Amino acid sequence: MTSAIHIAFLGIGLMGDPMARRLLQAGYRVTAWNRTQAKADALAGAGAQVAAAVGDAVRQANVVISMLEAGPVVAQVIDVALPDLAPGALWIDMSSTRQSEAQQFHARLQASGCRFIDAPVSGGVAGAQAGTLAIMAGASAADYAGVDGLFGAMGRPTLVGPAGSGQVAKLCNQLIVGATLNIVAEALLLAQAAGADPAAVRAAIRGGFAESRILDLHGQRMLERNFVAGGQVKSQVKDMNNILAAAEAAGVTLPVTKVVSERYHAIEEVYPTADHSAALLALEQLNQGQRLGSGPDKI
Repeated sequence: MTSAIHIAFLGIGLMGDPMARRLLQAGYRVTAWNRTQAKADALAGAGAQVAAAVGDAVRQANVVISMLEAGPVVAQVIDVALPDLAPGALWIDMSSTRQSEAQQFHARLQASGCRFIDAPVSGGVAGAQAGTLAIMAGASAADYAGVDGLFGAMGRPTLVGPAGSGQVAKLCNQLIVGATLNIVAEALLLAQAAGADPAAVRAAIRGGFAESRILDLHGQRMLERNFVAGGQVKSQVKDMNNILAAAEAAGVTLPVTKVVSERYHAIEEVYPTADHSAALLALEQLNQGQRLGSGPDKI
């Protein structure tokens, strides 16, 4: 029952805000904390309690959800929260981190008598708002069974293995997303440069084997030159770095991922906070004189 769960939600950013709102709409008690308190204050009207300090947020909670920038930030917040965590509390980290970091969080919390699930998400701000996020959980079966309803308020959860496995699944997701964004950009630029109508080419190949959410949503973004952030370039760069670190740890070589990572590092230098569909901009820089469409960039 939702009334039996009191959630401390740490990190009220682009994704955290709509995710917390979905939990509130589902009837969960939520205490919100954010380093910039004004962002947490915005949830008060939706029914959330607001805490000024991490300790105040977690003290009465039996479930803690963190949605933070990166692994080192999660580690810092766990350090601050530990003295105030209730025995047996369940920490669910929905941030995107390295697998090794998730495993360290699990060990740290377990040693303190608490439990841990890593549950990164995919689907962007739109998915968070609609409650349709893909949620990839790394946990014990018992811990996962206790919060599958909570996850269901935010999207479609899947248990993919023990602690740390959620981050592996997210990296696999981001590997496919990052590579596909670059391929869609190349296809549309090639269509235009070779004399075809890129919008018509996109329409023609949809429904065939090339169809994907990337071709659908981000292909249209590229045609409109709309690079206002949903998922940011700097976040994609972080993910590409984490993918390569995971590959090295697993002893596998990912040559295409290395190339994709190079492309994102190139665009991060100019447009770090643009949408990751700005892979098109890096491609245009590589092909000087070629530009998709004629409209102005929206960034």
